[in-house]
Amino acid sequence: MVSYPQLLMEDQIGAPGSGISRRDFVKASGLGGTVALAGCTAPGEVPTEESVDTSTTPAESDSDLPTTSPPEIVNVDEQGGEVTLSSVPAKHEAHPGGSMGGPVELPKVWAFKADDGEPSVPGPILRTTEGEDMEVTFDNTDGMRPHTVHFHAVQKQWEDDGVPTTTGIRIDPGQKHTYTIPANVTGTHLYHCHYQTHRHIDMGMYGIFRVDPKGYEPADKEYFMTLKEWDSRLNRQMAGMDASYDPRNRRPDTFTVNGKSAPRTLHPEDGSPIIVEQGDTVRIHMCNNGYMDHPMHIHNHRFQVTHKDGGKIPEAARHDQDITSIPPAGRHTIEFEADADPGIYLAHCHKVSHAMNGTAYPGGMITGVVYKEAMDTDIFKQLMDYAGYEA
Repeated sequence: MVSYPQLLMEDQIGAPGSGISRRDFVKASGLGGTVALAGCTAPGEVPTEESVDTSTTPAESDSDLPTTSPPEIVNVDEQGGEVTLSSVPAKHEAHPGGSMGGPVELPKVWAFKADDGEPSVPGPILRTTEGEDMEVTFDNTDGMRPHTVHFHAVQKQWEDDGVPTTTGIRIDPGQKHTYTIPANVTGTHLYHCHYQTHRHIDMGMYGIFRVDPKGYEPADKEYFMTLKEWDSRLNRQMAGMDASYDPRNRRPDTFTVNGKSAPRTLHPEDGSPIIVEQGDTVRIHMCNNGYMDHPMHIHNHRFQVTHKDGGKIPEAARHDQDITSIPPAGRHTIEFEADADPGIYLAHCHKVSHAMNGTAYPGGMITGVVYKEAMDTDIFKQLMDYAGYEA
């Protein structure tokens, strides 16, 4: 069994991964007080992917849709190699506050959830170990639309590829289906719905799964970072609002890291700050679940890209850099030492239009490297105000 720390969401501060405890955060920040918690189609019947029905149903139009939560890390090994996913109509607040061009909201998403967990965008991070099999059941019993689940990188049986037009398997409303996903390619990979892919990913049906190599040694701090751009016309159209979306004329207007737009990305519970201490070795698994390249730049640090798309880069081929461009569906793992003057440093997409909320700059695809030593400062408290953090 891998010995990396399994952090429960209720105990974790920072991006998904090895953050610090809520108690340590409050102590370090000097904020004090009590933290305010914010079946399938028969194989012989090859299904088609007709023009999507963009109408909403009364249930989907319900104004009482749940609000998404931050993605949780699910250790599938500890669950006997089994996990059940489902999709839940929800509303998604990328930045609910009024600062920096907010609020930024997607009024309708189709959020993955694992087992009895909370729906999230991106979906839960599924973590397993090399040599194991994951039995992933997609339960569409209470669903309203067909879906599938496709896993990148790993080699699996034809019927488990998750593409309805080539496998003959589509999970219709009222049905469920189990995929066998072997953990035979180590690294950080993606999963997503592969039915009407161009719409279902943009409705939030995407996530990360991680295959740790045997004997995996975690860094001092390890985080997952999922990048995504959105054309909110689709989400507004599916919410029954006056909007019209054309996938051939896609115009992204919302840019997120782990589902949030700056400054909400710096929120210690709802966002994804990279919290470090002086001298830490930091490992970040960056994944691009969007359809555009995102050149990610970290201020005041030099890093090395150690893995791309699950493949290890030989040490002789690595070099120090401060920006790496991640293509659609690409995954880059970077490592660096937290050796800068302890402070707060941006990590952001260097396409400036992606670092905006509407016409407001800064915003969008920005998060930050936050040194624990810098939390008890006035500028950090100001950033927490922008992010909407109450303590």
